[in-house]
Amino acid sequence: MSPTRRDIVASAAAATIVAAAAQAQPASQGPGPQPARNVVLVHGAFADASGWRGVYDELSARGYRVSMVQNPLTSLADDVAATRRILDRQDGPTILVGHSWGGTVITEAGVHPKVAGLVYVSALSPDAGETTAQQYAGFVTPPEFVIDTHGDGFGFVKAENFKAGFAADTSDAEAAFMRDSQVPIAMSAFGTKLSQAAWRSRPSWAVIATDDKAFDLRMLRHMASRIGAKVTEVAASHAVFMTQPKVVAGVINEAAQQAIRATR
Repeated sequence: MSPTRRDIVASAAAATIVAAAAQAQPASQGPGPQPARNVVLVHGAFADASGWRGVYDELSARGYRVSMVQNPLTSLADDVAATRRILDRQDGPTILVGHSWGGTVITEAGVHPKVAGLVYVSALSPDAGETTAQQYAGFVTPPEFVIDTHGDGFGFVKAENFKAGFAADTSDAEAAFMRDSQVPIAMSAFGTKLSQAAWRSRPSWAVIATDDKAFDLRMLRHMASRIGAKVTEVAASHAVFMTQPKVVAGVINEAAQQAIRATR
């Protein structure tokens, strides 16, 4: 049978309605934000970026693009500049990770527009207007951790205390190499006030080493609680970034999967 004029008009009207409905669909109906695939690792005082090798290998095997910052440890401003320089090179959303003093650095640098989330690895997390040194108030640093400050204002972990205070869960040979290759930090950096606190605008995760002798464990837990971080605790020394690469990489992977969703 040939279609009637009424059938033709009805079909045309239906097509118009379907087309209009398709155009009215909100953009959110399309594919959602993709997980972060870039990771930037920031080392702390008395160390360098080579300590991240295990974490680098774990994350690279999972398909992440991993970059490491070599902090000069000459000032907060210099370390933040070094971190921003690496963040500028990323091609999309990035998880920014800091160990120890590196936590202060990522707190200041983490407002960079490419940063989707922060991971603190037994790390410091001051607020804007605070110094790193203020985070120690009310807490007691374990006696194993001793800093020797030289006349030029740079500090080293005291050699005879290095393994007990920094890397108790490494071998004697590993601890000796870390001790003899440690990078001193300008102690004045701990007295510099931050102008930014990235954890106020970025979701945060924290790995806490429960056998850390560089920090009072109560201090680590207090800082993580204050910034609202999702916490993972692991039995490890302050060198947790080296000795527990699978745990640290696992938390970074979790952050990469969840950070975009958390910031929406």
